[in-house]
Amino acid sequence: MRYPWQTETWQTLIAQQARLPHAILLTGEAGTGKLAFARHFAQALLCEAADHAQRPCEVCDACRWFTAGNHPDFRELAPSSDDEDGEGADDAKAKKKKSDIIKIEQVRALANFVYLTSHRGGRKVVIVQPAEALNAASANALLKTLEEPPEGAVFILVSHAWRRLLPTILSRCRRLPMPMPAPDVAAHWLAEQGLADAADHLAEAGGAPLLALQRADAAQAAARDAFLTVLAQPAEMDVLKVAEQLDKQKIEPERVLSWLSRWVYDLARLELAGSVRYYPARAAQMAGLRAMIQPQRLMRYQDELSAAIRLAHHPLNARLVYERLLLGYRQAVH
Repeated sequence: MRYPWQTETWQTLIAQQARLPHAILLTGEAGTGKLAFARHFAQALLCEAADHAQRPCEVCDACRWFTAGNHPDFRELAPSSDDEDGEGADDAKAKKKKSDIIKIEQVRALANFVYLTSHRGGRKVVIVQPAEALNAASANALLKTLEEPPEGAVFILVSHAWRRLLPTILSRCRRLPMPMPAPDVAAHWLAEQGLADAADHLAEAGGAPLLALQRADAAQAAARDAFLTVLAQPAEMDVLKVAEQLDKQKIEPERVLSWLSRWVYDLARLELAGSVRYYPARAAQMAGLRAMIQPQRLMRYQDELSAAIRLAHHPLNARLVYERLLLGYRQAVH
């Protein structure tokens, strides 16, 4: 599918089909629909409709195969899942954990795919997402393919953090920045999806509508609001009790730390620029903390928080992490 705020970018890209590069890098904020756009474009490249302007047509054999997830000339490269209990485990409680990287074995298998003859006599299309999940080994393996791409192969890389990619990979891609939708367009789209208080959810997601929709779970929204209320009263905060409650709620640590990070960002922005970005409905509460805020101290705490966020997906003791960061927050603002 293609989202309303992507129409102009889509038209620009489709107009360039005759002179497409072999590698395109879609960049932009997470939660704005880059992956959906990449898949829609991949389907258009593989579509067999006679009228190029109508691609993807959704009715030809190629489109039906693509929609069903079994087009022979399409591959999508993403971090794989590993079985925690070992390969072949038949325990009903066995769970799969998502890897954070695209492994070199995946890239090598991709090379075997792109250098074979196309099944349908047309293009071969590969999506790599997110491209920053490539580690040093897998990135260099992909680079070899990008340096000598087979004829008819098109690579679509999707990245939320393109500056982390190898310069050599960047040099072999045409970067296409994807737009952040205007707030009114995004809020209207969210309202069409049936999301109440769309503007508030959109602000909390930094303007990214898909992220806002993803985070609109009622239970988690209630937990977030309760947490923000606690943050607004640092002098009365019982750090151990709050950390225990957060741990019992079994919310992903990344989510909790993102709430805290956005709150701290808004506090600093209110002090330095007189406005907030993520929690405008809480601006009055934040204003009540201004007398206690020292921007330099708050920035040092933000650095500590950013470091914790980078490690949030590791199997750390979440409760201890919450205790440490909440103690740091109380010291930073009180």
